Amino acid sequence: MSHNPIRPWRNIERRKSRQIMVGNVPVGGDAPITVQTMTNTLTHDVKATLEQVLRAAEAGADIVRVSAPDEASTKALKEIVRESPVPIVADIHFHYKRAIEAAEAGAACLRINPGNIGDAKRVKEVIKAAKDHGCSIRIGVNAGSLERHLLEKYGEPCPDAMVESGLDHIKILQDNDFHEFKISCKASDVFLAAAAYQQLAEATDAPIHLGITEAGGLMSGTIKSAIGLGNLLWSGIGDTIRVSLSADPVEEVRVGYEILKSLGLRHRGVNIISCPSCARQGFDVIKTVEVLEKRLEHIKTPMSLSIIGCVVNGPGEALMTDVGFTGGGAGSGMVYLAGKQSHKLSNEKMIDHIVEQVEKKAAEIDAAGAA
Repeated sequence: MSHNPIRPWRNIERRKSRQIMVGNVPVGGDAPITVQTMTNTLTHDVKATLEQVLRAAEAGADIVRVSAPDEASTKALKEIVRESPVPIVADIHFHYKRAIEAAEAGAACLRINPGNIGDAKRVKEVIKAAKDHGCSIRIGVNAGSLERHLLEKYGEPCPDAMVESGLDHIKILQDNDFHEFKISCKASDVFLAAAAYQQLAEATDAPIHLGITEAGGLMSGTIKSAIGLGNLLWSGIGDTIRVSLSADPVEEVRVGYEILKSLGLRHRGVNIISCPSCARQGFDVIKTVEVLEKRLEHIKTPMSLSIIGCVVNGPGEALMTDVGFTGGGAGSGMVYLAGKQSHKLSNEKMIDHIVEQVEKKAAEIDAAGAA
C-alpha cells in the first residue's frame, strides 16, 4: 500500500555504475540491488547443494554462489546449474583450471582473484573461457588475503591497500579486453570495509558487490552487516549484496532483504511493524509476531502489517499499513484495513484472521499488478 509517499529526505541517490549480466540477472546501472548467498554444502554432493540452492531461491535469493575447490566440484556444477532457478556463481580461489571448468559447466559468473590465478597466460585462458561461455567475473578482494607486496608497502590491511589490489585486478581484465566484471573489497572490520568501499566507489564505475566478510553468527553478524552495509547502501553504494553469517544461507537472504527493505531499496514479502510490548498490551505481542512471521513466510507480495499492543501508537501506525491490529480491552482489538478502522475482533481469532486478511490483500495487489 502506498502509505509511504516519496519524501526528499527519504530518497537514496544510487552511485552510477555500469551494468553487467550474471546469467539472466542484471547487476549495476538502474537494476534492483540483488541479494546473494552462498551454499555451505560439499559442492560435489549435488543433491544437498541443489536442495540448499532451491531453499535460498525460495527465500528470495537472486544469485547463489557455490565453492569450486576441486575437479569433483566443477563436474557437479553442470547439473547444479541446469537445475537451479537462479544464476550460479562459481567461487574460485587459486587453480585456473577450476575456473575454466566452471565456465564450461555453465556458471553464470566466476568469483576470482586474478592475482592468485597465476601468470599472464593462465589469466588469459580464464578470461577466454569466460568470454566463450558468457560468464561474468567478480573480482574478490579480501582484507585477510591481500598480496604480500601490498602488505609490505602499507604495513597492514588498510583501505588504500585493498583498493590498490582491486584496481590492479581490474587492469588485468581490462588489458585483456574483458569488461563484464563486478568487484568487492570485503573485511570483517566494519570501519575498514566501509572506508575501502567508499574509496573504491570513487575509483571505478564497475558494479560493486557489498559484504562484511566473516561477520559472525546470526545475531552479531546481522547487526554488523546492517551497520556496515546499511551505511554504504544509504550513501548510494552497492549493486548486489551478500550477508555473511555463520548460519543457514536462507537466513543470509532474509537479513539481506530486511536491510534493503528498511532503506526502501527492495520490497518483498510482509513488512511487520510491531511494538516491543509493555504492561499496556492487550495481547501477547511478542508471541503473536513470532507466529505471524512463520505463518506469512509464503507471501512474496510487498505489503505492510502493523501489530501494536495498545491504542497509544496502534491507530497511528495502522494508518500507514495495509493491514493492522491494535490491542484494546476485554480480550479484543481493532482490525484496520487500508489504514482505516474495519472491525473488532477477539484476540483468540486474531492470528488466523490476520493471515486471511494479508493473503486476501496480497491477492488483490497481485491481480492489480497483472491487470
